[in-house]
Amino acid sequence: MKEIEKITSRDNQRLVHARKVRDGKMPEQIFIEGRRLVEEALHSDLMIDECFVSDDFADDLLPNKISELSLSITQIPNKIFGTIADTKQPQGIILIAKRPTTSLVIIEANVKSSFLPLVIFLKEINNPANLGAILRTAEAAGVAGIIVSKDSADVFSPKSLRAAMGSAFRLPIVENADLENILNWSKNNQLTSTAAAANTAKNYADIDWRKPRLLVFGSEAHGLSNSDLQLVEEAINIPMENGVESLNLAVSAGVILFEAKRQMTRL
Repeated sequence: MKEIEKITSRDNQRLVHARKVRDGKMPEQIFIEGRRLVEEALHSDLMIDECFVSDDFADDLLPNKISELSLSITQIPNKIFGTIADTKQPQGIILIAKRPTTSLVIIEANVKSSFLPLVIFLKEINNPANLGAILRTAEAAGVAGIIVSKDSADVFSPKSLRAAMGSAFRLPIVENADLENILNWSKNNQLTSTAAAANTAKNYADIDWRKPRLLVFGSEAHGLSNSDLQLVEEAINIPMENGVESLNLAVSAGVILFEAKRQMTRL
């Protein structure tokens, strides 16, 4: 393994830079913290720029894997490590990596090859934990790709990455998209636009999920507007008992996606 460099000042410029990445001030890079996420990152196609470990980090295997990638490893005293960590109880390892990018062309190709010919559009999802949970569920269901609108939470923020548990490193994700433009794209690619909405009569289990679709979810607080719903080809709901207003957004996505997966499994 390469020799490990040591930093002892919290004001070191590399640590200042790491904090900026953590706080979303360096949009071309992402902040990856914790053993599980680091392992997922190392098994993905991410380009890793830097690795920091704390004095008491006891896992020899991960640093060895990182050094195989010709990356420097920097050791930091535990107290200073806490100043760059995003978690209250850090696990002692952080990676700085280049932000992955995907094009709609890649998602188009995935629609033809993925288990489930479905693309998810997320409009103004504000909770990064919900966003990450949807990514994890989407990968488990086998979707072709994810498209996230402008004014949504950052898909690659530390909190979202923790909730996605590695799915954000593997799924094709297009960010900062406009709903109307994506609806035009979906029509040109023969995807039926389908919105999840509370006030509609069509049951999510009564439509054919074997047909290629763009599945649209609105924000946790407001859902989709009436003008949004007028743009999509059909709207569906999840029937619930009286007195229950709505499900958590990630739960709703899971219910619908696994019905779609069930239908595909029956082919």
